[in-house]
Amino acid sequence: MGIDSYAAAGVDIERGDRFVDYIKSLGSRAISRTIGGFSGGMELDLAGYRRPVLLSTTDGVGTKLLVAQGLKQFDTVGIDLVAMCVNDLIVCGAKPLLFLDYIAAGRLNEAILKALMRGIVAGCEQAECTLAGGETAEMPDLYAGDDFDLAGFAVGLVEKEEMLPKLDRMEAGDLILALPSVGIHSNGLSLARKALPFAESGEEADLWKELLRPTKIYVRELSLLLETGKVLAAAHITGSGLEANFARVIPAGLSPSFTYRWKVPPIFSAIQDRGGIAEAEMRRVFNMGIGIALVTKREDRETLLAAGARHNIEMVEIGELVRG
Repeated sequence: MGIDSYAAAGVDIERGDRFVDYIKSLGSRAISRTIGGFSGGMELDLAGYRRPVLLSTTDGVGTKLLVAQGLKQFDTVGIDLVAMCVNDLIVCGAKPLLFLDYIAAGRLNEAILKALMRGIVAGCEQAECTLAGGETAEMPDLYAGDDFDLAGFAVGLVEKEEMLPKLDRMEAGDLILALPSVGIHSNGLSLARKALPFAESGEEADLWKELLRPTKIYVRELSLLLETGKVLAAAHITGSGLEANFARVIPAGLSPSFTYRWKVPPIFSAIQDRGGIAEAEMRRVFNMGIGIALVTKREDRETLLAAGARHNIEMVEIGELVRG
């Protein structure tokens, strides 16, 4: 039997064009007017910058997509996609400017794509950045049916002197403060899904809904804290847990001493208890309730906590830097 058209081979060009039109129709201020062109961008306002530095990040959502597929709810993983990129920018001191997405699918299921895009736009709105463009690829011989994958890319801007971490200013005795997570975020889902098998109803279904809770976007909160000038380093706690991610932003010769006395969201106890997972492995894989960990001088603790209180930013003290 012959294949006489692209559509017959499984690629629907018209459906892709309709999806681009749908994105434009969302009418969000976060969507660039360049959507649908060959490239996207924005005019840079460099007033006030002396040595501006562009930083870029890329990330995905991982197997959290399988949780969305199991629950047939696709309007939150787009928020995760944006969060995983823009949070990595803001912990370096960079204000997110642009975001781009890449969606690859076995077929362009318009209902799924529209839900994904609503989440991406919502994430860009929360991060106060521009959705400058993206790519939607229909590849029926690579992905089966409604299977899909996501990748995100973000660009941010920071004054060179304000870039984090400030390795030369950190020393033993500096405090570690944190902004709590809202749950598991977008890491460790391969383990979490094994510990919490899927069910369509009952407590198991409720636990999967908790797994789907979107990653918190910390751009607003951390931007306000950075304005104090009292943050020496910040780490976005993603895959490999708190200790491994935090080690990326402190100088050689120093180590974190964490109290592990903060409030841990119940989803982690459910994963640990049902999976029979050791505490050390839980800490190695998951954020354990910490979304952002940051370093400040002990004498600047009250200034930073007061700034958080003024803006209703929840912060907890979780440890200190020690030699070693």
